[in-house]
Amino acid sequence: MATSNDIRKGLCIEFSNDIFKVIEFLHVKPGKGPAFVRTKLKSVTNGKVLDNTFSAGHKIDEVKVITRKFQYLYDDENGFHFMNNDDFSQLYLDKEMIENSQFMKAGEEVTIILKEADETPLSAELPQSVFLDVIEADPGVKGNTATNALKNAIVETGARVMVPLFIEPGDRIKVSTEDGSYLERVK
Repeated sequence: MATSNDIRKGLCIEFSNDIFKVIEFLHVKPGKGPAFVRTKLKSVTNGKVLDNTFSAGHKIDEVKVITRKFQYLYDDENGFHFMNNDDFSQLYLDKEMIENSQFMKAGEEVTIILKEADETPLSAELPQSVFLDVIEADPGVKGNTATNALKNAIVETGARVMVPLFIEPGDRIKVSTEDGSYLERVK
């Protein structure tokens, strides 16, 4: 059993009959009164985010997790199918368990977080960035380059990304999976 002093980013805890992952935390020691930890927790089962404050020394139930690399195979109307790279077993995840899934393409390697006790999947993490081909892009307006002008582009996974005016269909770009922003053009 851990205490609120052990809270860190990425820690999975059992709270309110659900499993939550700590996505933000802040240890606060006010001048008057006891210390506390302000957290932002994300449910690994349904994706809901909630804010919670733990008093100093508060006991929390830590959930032991393991991570494994899986290869994304395909999706259907309910979720996504993955293959374990070690033993080739397949795993299914609901659509709500993966954030920014519109940037996944077949063959991409994804890290899946599993509960250590019974190896039930909790969530999946995409790489920090992915390389995608631009399928369609709005035409750039000539003379509109005085500022950092952006235009819409559709990448091979079907996701919309705002890109600079010089990006054309057929270009390969690097996209952040965290916020879906354009990072750079890849040669």
